[in-house]
Amino acid sequence: MENDNDMIYTKEYFLDSTEPYEKLYQIESSFERERELTKLAQIAMKCGVRNFKALFNKYCKSVAVANNRSYAENVSNFTGQELELNTGGWKADDMGITRFGLSGYEEIACVHPIMPVERLVNIDTGIEKTRIAYCKGGIWRSKICDRSQLASSRSIVSLSDYGIAVTSENAKYLVQYICDVENLNYNLIPEHNSVSRLGWIGQTDFSPYVDDLIFDGDVSYKHLYDAVSEKGSAEKWIQFVRDIRAEGNIPTKIVLAAAFASILVEPCNCSCFFVHLWNGSGNGKTVALMLAASVWANPKIGEYITTFNSTAVGQELMAGFVNSLPLIMDELQIQNGDRKDFDKTIYKLSEGTGRDRGAKTGGLQRKATWRNCILTSGESPITSAHSGSGAVNRIVEINTEGTKFFSNAKKTADFLMGNYGHAGKIFVEKLMEEPDLMELAKKMQGDFFERLSGKDITEKQIMAASLILTADALIDMLIFEDGNGLKIDEMTQFLSTHGEVSSDTRAYEWLLDWLAQNNKKIEGKDDLPEVWGKTEVGKISIIRNVFNKACADNGFNPSSFLSWMKRNDLIEAEGKGYTKRIRINGMKCQCVILKTERQPMYGYDETPDGFQLIPKEEQIEF
Repeated sequence: MENDNDMIYTKEYFLDSTEPYEKLYQIESSFERERELTKLAQIAMKCGVRNFKALFNKYCKSVAVANNRSYAENVSNFTGQELELNTGGWKADDMGITRFGLSGYEEIACVHPIMPVERLVNIDTGIEKTRIAYCKGGIWRSKICDRSQLASSRSIVSLSDYGIAVTSENAKYLVQYICDVENLNYNLIPEHNSVSRLGWIGQTDFSPYVDDLIFDGDVSYKHLYDAVSEKGSAEKWIQFVRDIRAEGNIPTKIVLAAAFASILVEPCNCSCFFVHLWNGSGNGKTVALMLAASVWANPKIGEYITTFNSTAVGQELMAGFVNSLPLIMDELQIQNGDRKDFDKTIYKLSEGTGRDRGAKTGGLQRKATWRNCILTSGESPITSAHSGSGAVNRIVEINTEGTKFFSNAKKTADFLMGNYGHAGKIFVEKLMEEPDLMELAKKMQGDFFERLSGKDITEKQIMAASLILTADALIDMLIFEDGNGLKIDEMTQFLSTHGEVSSDTRAYEWLLDWLAQNNKKIEGKDDLPEVWGKTEVGKISIIRNVFNKACADNGFNPSSFLSWMKRNDLIEAEGKGYTKRIRINGMKCQCVILKTERQPMYGYDETPDGFQLIPKEEQIEF
């Protein structure tokens, strides 16, 4: 390398010669010396010498010793240290870090080696963190810390949880020591890009497929981050999955395509969606999820594939971490008593955003968000008659009864455990390297959406299906090249109609069943010990409080349901209300009066639930 004077600098010049240090030492002006020191340190770094400033300090110290003078600058002298750093006025060796303060007394920052060794700049948030290395018992460990944690004597005390000897007594000195060392060695301490989640980072990066990217997130998700890796042969995996696709099992192809479709959700400006496999055991549902996981990561249960046994908060954070990649959960167990909470969690996951939560240091945590596909399996449907339409609308449920996912499930599982993580990376790289492909993906998704829109399927179901079909077409073109992709009719058989999705439709069906089950309490007799209403020709009257309680107990909103029935001309009501006063057991009561001679015909519109009432003149009378 040449400077302004055509001087050629080499690594050997800085390591085997004293010339650069002598020239610097002879500069009398402190300003000029510091300027030249910074310049030469940059040149030395380009030559592979990262500790030039520390080497210069050593030279100065040696000159001072030779002349029986003291020298104020120190360098770290820890056994096994990653870097040799200028420690300024701090003495730093295996006995700890100390200095003499202005009062003349010794100030102890720490009783064991500790030093900043790396700066991490998050490519997603721009937030800087510092990796601290520390040694106890002869063993070096490290901890990635928020800079705000290291800048406050109150916050830095929390490092004691990791075995660092910091208390309220020495905290302020440790803060000062780390600050001094970072400032004195800014050019020497290496800086790397970091990330705390998976998936798209803007439009140009995708975690973890960025060179020299370091994970700086919650340690509890480190295993998930590490699981997104490659093992075995890409060619073998592709051929193996070609053979699976050739077997023609539609649910298998849907699950596989959904795993790829997950990363198209955000670029195509779509919403999160579920694909849920349910029914019986032993037909290969879990192995199907392993196939989906193997696109991106280690498919072993407990590595990338998780279960549903964490808290709602934990599931939100998990979804936020995988972000663009599919969230895969095996064996969802839904107890009747947990149904309401379960439905809330499903709805929240389908929304793609977590709740605001306070940070330990004050203010709010960065809200978790995600735009992906959520793949699940279980013995029963993820939804029930009581589930809200907002969640139902985003779930593609596949009844696997009579389905055999693989000709040999064990052989498939064994193969996937040894070959995984290649296809997803190939898919991402092709989309990033060829911008036209992403534009093609957006166009294909729009085209599939239009082709499906003429069918009796809700908009959000169409959105999910269009993404799956788009991903399937792309992997057929870019990876498998076998022509065994999904057909539209194969996909639509698993999609819900408007009537199936509408919460009011499902509430009405429940109400009819409920009336049949409780007919003895609503049969027109005034001498029953417990009377809920009465029947008359062409109508059934239910006491309003009884109706409200029954709806609430079964997960339906009574007011919303009554409004829907009134608009559909299914109830008699007084004025703008939903009830009518009639006599039951000689007492006038507010009752919901259901017309039994009419039943609704279901349709749809652009309402939030994707439901539209059929005009009265178009309704069918029974």
